Parts: sequence; structure tokens; C-alpha cells
Amino acid sequence: MINIDDFHKVEIRTGEILSAEKVEGADRLLKLSVNFGEENPRQIISGIAKYFPEIEVLVGKKCAFATNLEPRTIRGLESNGMIMAVSTDDGKFSLLEIGKDIPQGTLVQ
Repeated sequence: MINIDDFHKVEIRTGEILSAEKVEGADRLLKLSVNFGEENPRQIISGIAKYFPEIEVLVGKKCAFATNLEPRTIRGLESNGMIMAVSTDDGKFSLLEIGKDIPQGTLVQ
């Protein structure tokens, strides 16, 4: 269990996926470019490829992302956040999508 102060340390913001591409040599990984309303988009590496055989459907989606994680190197690529999603034991999967009228970078509260 964590207390509410620990929970508030996690920064979850809305981001719009600008591009998505497969990571070479990795079946599960996608490289996302995400707009958080900052000067430059962020690169986020995510293990969601098996749920998106046509990755172009991700472009333009607004989703929730954890944005204050320490950068992590995955397959030689730096990841600067984590996309939020849910999955079930029987294979159901969903990204946590945000309405189109919510601006990029909005803090999820």
C-alpha cells in the first residue's frame, strides 16, 4: 500500500501520439513520438505492438502517460515516459484514451 502523498508523486498527463514505428528486432516494442505541449515531442518506447497490427491507427490518439519517470533505455532507445493501458488475463486490452477537446499536457487529476 502507498499513501496519497506517494500517489501524488506520479505525474500523469495527456499526450497526442504524433508517430508510431516498430522497433527493429523487437516484436513487442513500438517507438512513439508524443506531443505533451512541450517545446519538443518526447520519445516513448512501449510494449504494445501485439495489440496494434496496423500501428498507424495510433497516430492522432490522445492518451494518458506517466511523464515524470526517470528516462529508461530499451533496446538502445531512450524512453521518456510510459503510456497508460489496461489488459486482462483473457487478452482484452485498452489504452487510456483522452477526449479530443482536452489539450496535450493537461495534468490528469
